[in-house]
Amino acid sequence: MSKNIGFISTRFAGTDGVTLEASKWASVFKNCGHHYYWFAGLLDRSPERSFLVSKAFFQHEKNRWIDTQIFGKKRRDPAVSDAIYDLKSYLKKQLKEFIRTFDIHLLVAENILTIPMHIPLGIALTEIIAETQIPTIAHHHDFYWERTRFAVNAVGDYLRMAFPPKLPGIEHVVINSAAQEELALRTGISSIIIPNVLDFENPPQINAKQTEAFWQSIGLQKDDVKILQPTRIIQRKGIEHAIQLVEELDNPRYKLIISHEAGDEGLEYAEWLREEAGQRGVDLRLLNTHMSDPINPDVNHKDTYSLWDVYPHADFITYPSLYEGFGNAFLEAVYFKKPLLINRYATFVQDIEPKGFDLIVMDGYLTHKTVSNVKAILETPDCRAKMVNTNFDIAAGHYSYNVLRRWLNILLTNFFGDDL
Repeated sequence: MSKNIGFISTRFAGTDGVTLEASKWASVFKNCGHHYYWFAGLLDRSPERSFLVSKAFFQHEKNRWIDTQIFGKKRRDPAVSDAIYDLKSYLKKQLKEFIRTFDIHLLVAENILTIPMHIPLGIALTEIIAETQIPTIAHHHDFYWERTRFAVNAVGDYLRMAFPPKLPGIEHVVINSAAQEELALRTGISSIIIPNVLDFENPPQINAKQTEAFWQSIGLQKDDVKILQPTRIIQRKGIEHAIQLVEELDNPRYKLIISHEAGDEGLEYAEWLREEAGQRGVDLRLLNTHMSDPINPDVNHKDTYSLWDVYPHADFITYPSLYEGFGNAFLEAVYFKKPLLINRYATFVQDIEPKGFDLIVMDGYLTHKTVSNVKAILETPDCRAKMVNTNFDIAAGHYSYNVLRRWLNILLTNFFGDDL
């Protein structure tokens, strides 16, 4: 029997990792015969399946004010507690209405019971789960203890209560083994690992005209060598290493392009990168174009550029992240059969590297040998083809929709038995 599944987060829009993975889960649920609906403060989904509540967005002015009062501080003013309670009560009513309107059978909490970007929303959902016992999958992407900006806070009581909550009726899903271990150690909560995935059974559908138009729109020529950094502009992405790489490749034809907008965590890093690239003589292109989620069927992909328009003409991918919960850009590069440079961040070392991928790696800093390896791959088509085909085959076995489908069916069976 088909189920109505409600996805809940602060935002389902654009190309952040949480949005992208939620779209993939929704696609797999749909292919299994289920229906899905969206609750968030920012949405680019079909209105017929959406429940938009602006105060649920983590950047809403009320939530931003609360954040300024509780992080980096150890004492919470009573007025802040009252503001959290008031916003929680409002969001709780909205969540109940969402569940009633779409007759939701199962909730998927996308990171809102994980990282405290919106304390009132996390508390509201926790209370609903405790009161109704509605089946819930808590999909955890990155926990608050993984981020230094949440280390000093005045909401330890709320964090222990709802980030994440330890309640019957919740199945906890993490995206890497370190998160699974730390969650168990800190809270006693058991979880399963479902890695990020892509539809490796079906190659990407590429609009050749739109893809070429995208690259022309940013002023690149056909003979330019396009080095793509397919991430948001935030400091933990280590983009300065990509600038250093292009500088040391020492060829004016090599252009560095960053595909995502800045803004989620401020604009200072983007400004610093511009200055750094200028001083190093690197042609850096920071895109101001809003990228849409290529897996979201509700976006008019004919009139907007998506990530799938960026990858096809890229010659090489840089991914020098200092930290990642999993690493969507890694999977996307492999999916589009692109060679890449990757920094050996912890999750990569523990969960991905043992699979045997053929990659160019760095270990916190860029060496002359690494630069030489990049140059060799760019200049040797046969080696490049062997590398990317090997990587695609490995990823298809470990990170495909088939893997996700099996796990989701197990979770649904745990909740509903064989009545599916």
